[in-house]
Amino acid sequence: MTTREYDVVVVGAGTAGCYAAATVAREGYDVALLERKPEEEGGHIACGDALKGASSFPDAIPKSKIEPAMTNTGVDHGRFEIPQEDTVLEIPVPGELAVIDRWEYGKAVIEGAREAGAAIHFDTVVQDVHQADDGTVTGVRATHEGDPVDYQAEMVIDGAGALSILQDKVDFDGASFDTNVSYSQFCSAYREVVTVDDPVEWDDALVFKPTERAAGYLWYFPRTDTEINAGLGFQMNEEPMHLVEDLKRDLRNREEFDGATVEDKLGAALPTRRPYDSAVAPGFVAAGDAAGLVNPTTGGGIGGAAYSGQYAGEQAVAAIEDGDVSEDALWEYNKRVMDHFGARFATLDVYNIFVTAYDIDSLMGMLAALPAEKIAEGLYAGETDIGLWLKLKTAVKSVGHWGTIYDLYETKQLAERVLAHYEDYPETRAGFSDWQVRRDEILDDVYETTGADPKY
Repeated sequence: MTTREYDVVVVGAGTAGCYAAATVAREGYDVALLERKPEEEGGHIACGDALKGASSFPDAIPKSKIEPAMTNTGVDHGRFEIPQEDTVLEIPVPGELAVIDRWEYGKAVIEGAREAGAAIHFDTVVQDVHQADDGTVTGVRATHEGDPVDYQAEMVIDGAGALSILQDKVDFDGASFDTNVSYSQFCSAYREVVTVDDPVEWDDALVFKPTERAAGYLWYFPRTDTEINAGLGFQMNEEPMHLVEDLKRDLRNREEFDGATVEDKLGAALPTRRPYDSAVAPGFVAAGDAAGLVNPTTGGGIGGAAYSGQYAGEQAVAAIEDGDVSEDALWEYNKRVMDHFGARFATLDVYNIFVTAYDIDSLMGMLAALPAEKIAEGLYAGETDIGLWLKLKTAVKSVGHWGTIYDLYETKQLAERVLAHYEDYPETRAGFSDWQVRRDEILDDVYETTGADPKY
């Protein structure tokens, strides 16, 4: 068996992995980026292709590297189609937005990591991890182009995506790393890239449409005015959907897709849950989807993956320089993620829990009755002044949905408590257990208020 030694091994050449590897390499350390796909398939990942916050990516990979993959920078709002209410809502989306060619983007970030100095190992399937007697992760065991290889390293960064195999292999006994992870906290999704003959009228919008159940939605995201990313997904604690047939049925019922051609099709799983309570263990850090760092209401995760990848790389470098890769030495990574966007994602998860407790008609009726700008604040910021929703004109429009709106108002108060609690994420592991207990008490109130089944 071949043995290869690196300062850092990064598993998974998605956004998180590439930004982590680029960050480490730019500091002059030897880093191997392991990708299970062959080189010709590198970067090919199922995605909605919508990129939120395109103007503020981290600099480990220059923005100029990924700009050519931004095929539509003219999108500026969401279009919510609500057939149950015969209504279309135009929802503003704050910040810079773009629709990308995800495969071109994927190849670009891989090349960005390579240019930074990372060694890219395609066709490399990780099968196990190496751990020292004290629990420190010291590398991985893999098959590279069919041959067994041991990769030894001072740090391992997990960018292997949702339900990462590495987390099944690491023994986290005694570590803070979040193991309260279940498939039911994830979403199963499927998408097709479809071309049409005539330009669509909504090429400046992200189009959303509810599925027949509350815990899912269809999307139509225009890469260009004739190339559309069309897909759907559902929460995996629900009865399975027939994703391919359900999407094709909706496509057949839309005039703009008459005679359309399918260019590409792909499925995936993604986390629609709160961020991991802790994503560090001795010698080990998880980033991106592998740490639950996705907006649980929209599924958007590219920005969070990029920043968490860079933060993971920076923390790995700092730990190696200090000669200490213990959990305490890596804890600052957790704190940076929570302070930047993790607290907001955890708050949005409260609304994800809320929707699982109501039938689709109640939710869509309520959505149609609420001001568009408040829906946007809720979807992207995790907070909004729901008190405004109870003004007279909203109340009149909301006849038949007052109960659901009031429940949402009550849930919003709890979401504010969640946000405040995550903003007080502990500086060190010493206060972590008490922090978890207090957070769980708030979640118990969320379940009681919404009537939703416990998610964690």
